[in-house]
Amino acid sequence: MLFLVGCSSRSLYPLPNRRHNGNRQPLQTFRPYNIAHRGSNGEIPEETTAAYKRAIEEGTDFIETDILASKDGVLISFHDVCLDDTTDIAEHEEFINRKRTYEVQGSNVTGYFVVDFTLKELKSLRVKQRYPFRDQQYNGKFSIITFEEFISIALDADRIVGIYPEMKNPVFINQRVKWPGGKKFEDKFVEILKKYRYRGSYMSKEWLKQPAFIQSFAPTSLLYISNQTDLPKILLIDDVNMPTQDTNQSYWEITSDKYLDFIKEYIVGIGPWKDTLVTASDNYLRKPTDLVARAHARNLQVHPYTFRNENKFLHFNFSQDPYKEFDYWINKIGVDGLFTDFTGSLHQFQEWTSPLSTGEEDANKLLDKIVFMISKFKTK
Repeated sequence: MLFLVGCSSRSLYPLPNRRHNGNRQPLQTFRPYNIAHRGSNGEIPEETTAAYKRAIEEGTDFIETDILASKDGVLISFHDVCLDDTTDIAEHEEFINRKRTYEVQGSNVTGYFVVDFTLKELKSLRVKQRYPFRDQQYNGKFSIITFEEFISIALDADRIVGIYPEMKNPVFINQRVKWPGGKKFEDKFVEILKKYRYRGSYMSKEWLKQPAFIQSFAPTSLLYISNQTDLPKILLIDDVNMPTQDTNQSYWEITSDKYLDFIKEYIVGIGPWKDTLVTASDNYLRKPTDLVARAHARNLQVHPYTFRNENKFLHFNFSQDPYKEFDYWINKIGVDGLFTDFTGSLHQFQEWTSPLSTGEEDANKLLDKIVFMISKFKTK
């Protein structure tokens, strides 16, 4: 009960807690990143305060979110441009006349779009679990949060937790939402990151204090903000049949050696759908492609998505065991980060298998020894 109350009682624009004294546990950088895909959404409805807090409790390195915009230009954490699948919009009769049909990435989509609702209206909705086979007990308990509220969750954590926001559907958002002074969605996105002092190139001192990756499926958006922020950027890569939403380039174009040589000047890594890295048929993984090797040859990280524990998402190679899947991707394919719906599972796997990990008991014993040695030195 306290967990639920704590997650639902934040003010609309909470300010991060600045009482941390600078001694928070740093971000781990010695093993692949555990990226909480929309929070710990395998357990709690996606992109909610509760899902992100659960992911932090379970040991995530980064909390990941999708950024869209409301009708009145407020940036929000929400995955779909439509509200239909993950909110209770259908139960709100006052919004029944808001259903629209818009073109999204070349296809006509009908539904209730976030861009047709003000932030106040969006806050009146409640979020629900996307998949019916996952825990439904939290449906209707949490509201949509803003980008700033999302950031506050990371900054308020008792250890350093990175953020991994995506500029979601920037072409669509820029078509439907307008800001004063001709500013674009991308401009507002960067403004908020700067407001909360997110800056610095990858692994710089500034970056390690407040780590962040910026991700997008739209190459032009990443190039556009490259002159505004030096934060590390990740080019997301869709299925082999999906062209880029802004440049209409094919999968084969943006994964070619020529394009990787070009884009590596603007990004630090790629985020491909995992089944494009290792070909699959009849629900068996077959032969790995050379994309990971070619990316690494250009000093680009590889953060594939999405790792889910349920049997329906696991290839038969892994005998319905998600730990076998983690082992395959980390130790055989050699990826540098994993987007997962089940942060706790990945964290436990890495704790159990990493040679550099130590249990809490061992850490306490080491601290006791240090204290003992210092006390002996002081008595001399």
